[in-house]
Amino acid sequence: MAATKKNTPDPCEDVLKQILAEVVELRQKIEINANQRLQKYQGYYHSGCFSKSACNLAHYLAMRQFDLRHLQDRLAQVGLSSLGRAEASVLSTLDSLIDILKRATDKHYLPGEKKSGEYGFNQGQQLLEQHTIELFGLFHEHGRAHVMVTLSTEASWDYTLVSSLLEKGMTCARINCAHDDPVIWQGMITNIRRAETEVGRPCRILMDLAGHKVRTGSIAPGPSIHHIRVQKDRTGKIVAPGYLVLTADSESPSADSSLFRVSIPKPLHKKLAPGAHLSFIDNQNKQRCLKVEKALSDTDWLVSCERTAYLVSGCTLVLAKAGQTHNRKSVDKFTLGQFAGEPLDIRVFKNQSLLLTTGDIDGKPAEYDDSGSLIHPAQIGCTLSSAIEKLEIGQPVWIDDGKLGAIVEAVTEQGALLRVTVAKAGGVRIQSDKGINFPEAEFNLPPLTQKDLADLDFVCVHADLVGFSFVETLADMEYLISELAKRNASKLPIIAKIETNRAVKNLPDIILGTIGRRNLGIMIARGDLAVELGSARLAEIQEELLWLCEAAHVPVIWATQVLESIAKKGIRSRPEFTDAAMAGRAECVMLNKGPYILDAIEALVNVMVRMHEHQRKKFSRLRALHW
Repeated sequence: MAATKKNTPDPCEDVLKQILAEVVELRQKIEINANQRLQKYQGYYHSGCFSKSACNLAHYLAMRQFDLRHLQDRLAQVGLSSLGRAEASVLSTLDSLIDILKRATDKHYLPGEKKSGEYGFNQGQQLLEQHTIELFGLFHEHGRAHVMVTLSTEASWDYTLVSSLLEKGMTCARINCAHDDPVIWQGMITNIRRAETEVGRPCRILMDLAGHKVRTGSIAPGPSIHHIRVQKDRTGKIVAPGYLVLTADSESPSADSSLFRVSIPKPLHKKLAPGAHLSFIDNQNKQRCLKVEKALSDTDWLVSCERTAYLVSGCTLVLAKAGQTHNRKSVDKFTLGQFAGEPLDIRVFKNQSLLLTTGDIDGKPAEYDDSGSLIHPAQIGCTLSSAIEKLEIGQPVWIDDGKLGAIVEAVTEQGALLRVTVAKAGGVRIQSDKGINFPEAEFNLPPLTQKDLADLDFVCVHADLVGFSFVETLADMEYLISELAKRNASKLPIIAKIETNRAVKNLPDIILGTIGRRNLGIMIARGDLAVELGSARLAEIQEELLWLCEAAHVPVIWATQVLESIAKKGIRSRPEFTDAAMAGRAECVMLNKGPYILDAIEALVNVMVRMHEHQRKKFSRLRALHW
């Protein structure tokens, strides 16, 4: 009876043998496929041998050519690794699985020597950590992710702001070359280097080249009138006056950049004092008065107006000294400085037309006749004028990070006539200097603009990392690498910003052709990607990009709108905290500038410290829970 039981086949062993055969066959196919892929990049590796990271990425790409879901289910059912965390070391994961299956199915199996392609399961994670340190420096106490912050213009002269950023946890400062100029950038860098010494924390500097960021053009100005708004309660009672700044030096930085600022003659500036009054006639032919509150600086005075007013550029101001009424006749009359009118309000609604013109034509709202019939559609310029003639009927166009969507209906001498397809119920206000995306159009632009090449001279001298905006192909990378070599900056690490659908498709090519020559990081620029791919597709793609880069041991920067509500408004948004928790799987998380940026850094660091105890990349860590 016992002998019969001994000879009975074990169904579980048969299942394991079948799985073993499939895994062995899968490994063989992966190696063949990966070797074929790598041959294309032989010339990019100076040593003549592919790096471990390049080989692992090729193995990962080969493995992901197969649908492994059925195999994963059966592996999980028998309590074995389902290959779901194989990114960092593909062959090591497969070899470990094969070894276990052989031990379980063959009692005579003796493990042999390690294969030449195997380098240990943990070494993939170690390579990623090493490459992260090379780009961003040593990790701080707040987990295994670095914090990057986009600097505002104020960082050029506000040292306290910069030092506070470092104290709160910033480990990398981002300078966007699309804004400001070398003088401002130098001020930012000087403050960062000083803060590094005084705070005692290192901080890398990333300088982003602007690239071919297509934006909306200028908008025609309205009347040169400034609306001074007072605050009222629900009953209409005035509870706070309106404020503005009178300055004797309109070229200097404002003491309060949030307030409207207008110049006055220097003789008037010298006569002002707290309590003085300046009367004027506004655009509604109503007499109004400005009260001098206090000096903000040597050139700026803060003034208030207790009633709503429409201040006209170049109007007459009548000075009444403290203690006098504004009605008293005075010979002290002065002329207010000139100021430009606010841009006209361009608002479009779903199904309306919008004319996209060349960048030298000012935008303006739609024009209607007395009966309400359309005379001319709303129009807005495009900074890349050459793009207009290359558009095709039916192609999508997105403006202002996807707030407005449209399709091309016609291309004429006047421009591209668009039909609005996506807009909120109250319409979308179009402003100048907002991004325009053409997901399906190809413009064949050079990788770097003339401005980029000029800025690169500064970047190569002062930056620790260079950000490559709108890179799409390996040929683009070749171009930047050659320009860096011309400037004796061949060792400057590159952050490739993945912002377009084309860049996503070419990412394996970009990585495999680059990591053999220099340090590389990848930024997932989710703002432009969301417009290019759609929000639902972005949710999927950002995961795939994380996996791909982990397989290549390339550090990732998780960027765009992380804790944006805190940084911009000081408001805590629950969904944004969930996003920040997911961001901790990247090696670096980027915050955008805002008046509450210090609060945003503190919140981000808090989230990352907590999540690091629970998760590393895709690997859940079972820290003890205390309920």
